[in-house]
Amino acid sequence: MPNPTLPADHPPLKAPRVGVLLVNLGTPDAPTPQAVRRYLAEFLSDPRVIEIPAVVWKPILHGVILRTRPAKSAHAYAQVWTDKGSPLAAITAAQAEALQARLGAEVMVDWAMRYGNPSIPSRMEAMRSAGCERILIAPLYPQYCAATTASVMDAVGTALGSMRWQPALRTLPSYYDAPAHIDALATDLGAQLAALPELPEALLLSFHGMPERTLKLGDPYHCHCLKTARLLQERLSARFPALEIRHAFQSRFGRARWLEPSTEAVLAEMAHGGTRRLAIAAPGFSADCVETLEELAIRGREVFLESGGESFVTLSCLNASEAGMDMLQALVRNELSGWL
Repeated sequence: MPNPTLPADHPPLKAPRVGVLLVNLGTPDAPTPQAVRRYLAEFLSDPRVIEIPAVVWKPILHGVILRTRPAKSAHAYAQVWTDKGSPLAAITAAQAEALQARLGAEVMVDWAMRYGNPSIPSRMEAMRSAGCERILIAPLYPQYCAATTASVMDAVGTALGSMRWQPALRTLPSYYDAPAHIDALATDLGAQLAALPELPEALLLSFHGMPERTLKLGDPYHCHCLKTARLLQERLSARFPALEIRHAFQSRFGRARWLEPSTEAVLAEMAHGGTRRLAIAAPGFSADCVETLEELAIRGREVFLESGGESFVTLSCLNASEAGMDMLQALVRNELSGWL
């Protein structure tokens, strides 16, 4: 029905809506060297990720890394690829769908990847075209890091630069110590541990690594990870008092000194030290991905067993579980206060 307050020749207007855009790191479009090369070229060209002057870094990236690394990474992706594509993309889509059902028609929920598809600019433009005049950008990184959270906001700023009619924006803060986050982790990981035939002797909490210099430059990521680990350990130790809980950092890249201790080194050390049954979890990841499904579940298992361990279990991330979605709904609703 025409709007009687508008001139007859006025173009149609969409009803104003509130949008929520979930954002995760990214994924290649296929588990092939060609697709991985495109993905890595975008990812490793981000100055937030590689803090080396471009004049030094570009010859290394294009002359060495993009010639050698894509085949190896494609093999890793191929081992975890699903009929729905990349695990990270499939799970992020499921999280968006579940959150949409919880928030209802009053809110439009969508998802994007910082690198790869669907891109942040494409989804922001789609949301704006659908009438979203207010958008909450929700980076799904519990712990703040310039290489992740800040990079998302860089991409959002670039997207805004091409929009004539910009939406009002809010940003979901890092939630490393949010009670809803710690509750969700303790509930979900506790249930997974309790369901095992035999309780492990130890639980290793593995966070994504970062170069040590980022800590010295003022990035709070290391501190955020340690606080998440401490709060989660307090909760799980109360339920499983005999469980040894440690933390480590995975996914090292290049020759620079990275945050310690290394996940691979800790796995070997614990097995050599007599730990026979170990579980590993990744509380810095909101969804399972190649870093958890291949790096931890396959390569981490090999390291532990070859070092003398006997039982190795990889616990799932929160993904679109009930506990995970309860957390995400609570965090998002809090940030939408006053908009709904």
